[in-house]
Amino acid sequence: MTELITLKEPTSSAAEAYRVLRTNIQFAALNNPIRTLIVTSAANEDGKSYTLANLAVTMAQSGHRTLIVDADLRRPSQHTLWKLPNDRGLTSLLLNTHQGLPIHSTSVPNLTVMTSGPLPPNPADLLGSKRLTEINALWAELADYVLFDCPPVLATADTPLLATRMDAVLMVIKAGATRRDHAQRAAEALSRANARVIGAALTNAPRDASINTYAQRKSP
Repeated sequence: MTELITLKEPTSSAAEAYRVLRTNIQFAALNNPIRTLIVTSAANEDGKSYTLANLAVTMAQSGHRTLIVDADLRRPSQHTLWKLPNDRGLTSLLLNTHQGLPIHSTSVPNLTVMTSGPLPPNPADLLGSKRLTEINALWAELADYVLFDCPPVLATADTPLLATRMDAVLMVIKAGATRRDHAQRAAEALSRANARVIGAALTNAPRDASINTYAQRKSP
């Protein structure tokens, strides 16, 4: 598995930031429960998949059954991050071509992964199909939290389409890279889809050495 900061350096300030993000999401769900969460970005290379994987680790470590679903059916990466086969996955479930649930265990207790599966020629049609509506009831049975790794909002119609069927959306913004107008256009696209955007996670921010030292001293 590609080394994730929450596993490689669990006492670092970066790992602590993911735990804070987890807590903020839980607070956002106090009055309006969040079981299915889309993690996306405005454009490519903003770190959405890596952010989702680290967030999922912290949720699993807090005792919640957590499922990662790679819904990026154009450039999937969760199977690479977790070093898993990708011969079956979400597309297998949507096309009903696999007996049982195509879910992989990980080395992290409480954390499982559904990879993308074989890439289809028409991702938007597949994600907008009646079959997805039929299997939507499965997510609550499979995990306490289901995190969907979705394509960048401005790149395809996939994410706004899927966002209408999930509880909430978290945007990932990369410091020094994500253009402000791109972030604004992505937010507007999600708003038009009536998606519930609960906030944004900033990646690539400079580390504060003093905070890192404090986290290392205070962590159990």
